[in-house]
Amino acid sequence: MVRSAAIVALAAAATLAACGGKSAGVAPSMPATPHEGQLLQSPQKTGSYSVSDLLSMLSGNSDAAQLLKLAFTPFCTVDVYHMEYETVGGRGEAATASGAVMVPGGPDPSCQGARPVVLYAHGTSTDKSYNIAEISSNPEGELLAAVFAAQGYIVVAPNYAGYDTSNLSYHPYLVADQQSHDMMDALTAARSAFSSVGADGGSKLFVTGYSQGGYVALATLRAMQTAGMSVTAAGPMSGPYALSAFGDAIFEGQVDGGATINFTMIVSAYQHSYGNVYNQPTDVFSPQYAANIASLLPTNTTRSNLYAQGLLPQYALFSDTPPAPQYAAMTPATTPANLAPVFAQGFGPSPLVTNAYRLSYLQDAQAHPDGGFPTTTNDMPPADPANGLRQDLARNDLRDFNPAQPVLLCGGDNDPVVFYLNTQLMQGYWAAQDPGAQVTVLDVDSAVGPNDSYAAIKNGFAVAKAAVAVAAVAGGATDGGQAAVLTDYHAGLVPPFCLYAVEQFFGKF
Repeated sequence: MVRSAAIVALAAAATLAACGGKSAGVAPSMPATPHEGQLLQSPQKTGSYSVSDLLSMLSGNSDAAQLLKLAFTPFCTVDVYHMEYETVGGRGEAATASGAVMVPGGPDPSCQGARPVVLYAHGTSTDKSYNIAEISSNPEGELLAAVFAAQGYIVVAPNYAGYDTSNLSYHPYLVADQQSHDMMDALTAARSAFSSVGADGGSKLFVTGYSQGGYVALATLRAMQTAGMSVTAAGPMSGPYALSAFGDAIFEGQVDGGATINFTMIVSAYQHSYGNVYNQPTDVFSPQYAANIASLLPTNTTRSNLYAQGLLPQYALFSDTPPAPQYAAMTPATTPANLAPVFAQGFGPSPLVTNAYRLSYLQDAQAHPDGGFPTTTNDMPPADPANGLRQDLARNDLRDFNPAQPVLLCGGDNDPVVFYLNTQLMQGYWAAQDPGAQVTVLDVDSAVGPNDSYAAIKNGFAVAKAAVAVAAVAGGATDGGQAAVLTDYHAGLVPPFCLYAVEQFFGKF
């Protein structure tokens, strides 16, 4: 994250009313009709990058530089364009958004002619000015250009509604219906501009994304499949696919490493989209944080300033006092043991969430348990939760989707931000449902098996992880570098290796 039948539709007005009251910031009027996918202006070039430029960018990033040890070599030049287009918000209202189109070029035959298209969803960002088209200052855009565009793919990557030049006042974070529409609208807009930017899109379409974007990629694949659109293959990475189970795990004390940011963003998104999480922000948030919380993220203020100004606690999602005696063992959780130090950070004396709200959530989880956590039964979200947030997590959970196209799910099983539980529950669901397509699950942090086609990636990840630990010990760490590895794991270590694995996977088609 964070740091979900058919396409999940936005709830009807009557359903929303039954779920709870709207906040003052949610407009009751019917939205204007959007012209989804309409390009708002000619795309503007933000930069041109030679192979040596891209190699220099990779070598300057300690995590991404590990790719160069895997015989990874960009061979296309890349032109990057910024585009703006029409889409929808979380309530279906008209909105604008922006994104990037990355076009390969150069003398190599693999960089010319009709090229496959990669539709990419980015990870969680608190930066309202986030623009993946400015790859010189956007590490994710940099990786994307090197791993896909420089290998001959045309890349389309939205910034999402609520970011960059978007006119939407909030971001519909992990709202499956909106985010999948945003992705498809970006693709429609980009295709209408291909001829003007020198791109020749072929018949192959691939969908991928990391973290939040992993979730968005799988939701988009589901939406495209429902709409009858042709997709060649998909590669979601480290996404919170099983949102209901993930939310329950967090409230049961397994507090992830980006909890205060991710929780604030998801509550804001669901309150704006469905209006049923709270009647007043203090129903959920401690009074010292409640006043500005509904419109706090995304922001142009840095995370460190958010913490320094007291707008959010850096770690303490929950109180270190149990909400009731029976919940002492999960305040914090202590298993799995390797993540216990991360969980412990999520509790403190000045928490973001009130104990009363945590108690009400836990009581609802006991009365209406998820089918995948803490005990696996049917591996499905709860059918009838009463808590508004749990209702929204369940309606956006992706454990109702069987892909008809080949899928690679990639992640790392020690991820302290988006727990590997999400990948395991999707894997378990598909094993029981027997989907009509090949589903491959790759844990880059696992042992190499016999005839393992991902052996080089797993070995490379082990080397990169060891290098982080060694550097931490050299800097004075007394825990063998374990804390440094966990800090770098989700946002630094896993992405380049999963991206490379997905590019290899797409290359089979």
